Amino acid sequence: MVYLIVILTLFFSSKAYCEEKVFNLMGTYAIVEIDGESEYEVYRFLKNLENKLSDYIKDSEISAINKFAGIKPVKVSPETFEVIKKSIEISELTGGTFDITIGVITIRYKRNKEIDLRQAKKLVNYKDIVLNEKNMTVFLKKKGMAIDLGGIGKGYAIQKAYEFIKKDKGFIAIAGDLKSWGHERNIGIFNPITKKILTVGITKKDICVSTSGNYFRKHIIGQKTDLLQVSVVYNECTFTDALSTAIFAMDKKKREKFLKNAKFGYLLMFENGNIEFNRNFLDFFEEIKFFPF
Repeated sequence: MVYLIVILTLFFSSKAYCEEKVFNLMGTYAIVEIDGESEYEVYRFLKNLENKLSDYIKDSEISAINKFAGIKPVKVSPETFEVIKKSIEISELTGGTFDITIGVITIRYKRNKEIDLRQAKKLVNYKDIVLNEKNMTVFLKKKGMAIDLGGIGKGYAIQKAYEFIKKDKGFIAIAGDLKSWGHERNIGIFNPITKKILTVGITKKDICVSTSGNYFRKHIIGQKTDLLQVSVVYNECTFTDALSTAIFAMDKKKREKFLKNAKFGYLLMFENGNIEFNRNFLDFFEEIKFFPF
């Protein structure tokens, strides 16, 4: 996703109002642009979240939940509890297409080679996550289950950083997820076919954009279709991150039904170069240009 960040930055900078800072974070790069030397505060906040939510960090809260799957509940911070709760809500919204218990495949099967694929698939079920809000605990019912927040974590982190910093305007991006608020900004979306820009527009209101695709690495598990890339725009980044992942993973029939009356904006790009978008996508921009070929 580093390539995506570099390409988009060219367009972000054209209406930037202060110098941006670039940080190494969450296995990729984060771009933070907030007036008043607050960038480092945002970085420290995001780094603290990463230490709680990353399954690559052995002593993170997510790693603890996975370690004690089928054994005992794990007490977690409000942030970890919240992102898992939101994940379950989006699982319900998408009919189970979005499911953070895919971690049994991405972590235990693919990365650690602890389990075979047939066994792993049987353990993917978000309904086997037990939340206890009173005790702030998370429990995975079956031994071998695992949580992977890769499809929602970056969007959640951006949204929480925005709420934490309490600035009138700013910009935060991590890989394919971003939030811009309090100012006009040129936002560009990458074209994976031409390796240039698919669309660029000037925002007219606060915006979150999340873009998902498997062209850099095959990390989204779902139905294989002719869909190449999904971008979702809305005013809440946890939502856009999870939904762009889910929409990309859906089969064609389910995707078309899900998007029929979407309240959020979306832009789809297909393998043949065709694009599809809705009115809600356009409503976030003062003016917008498309460069499909």
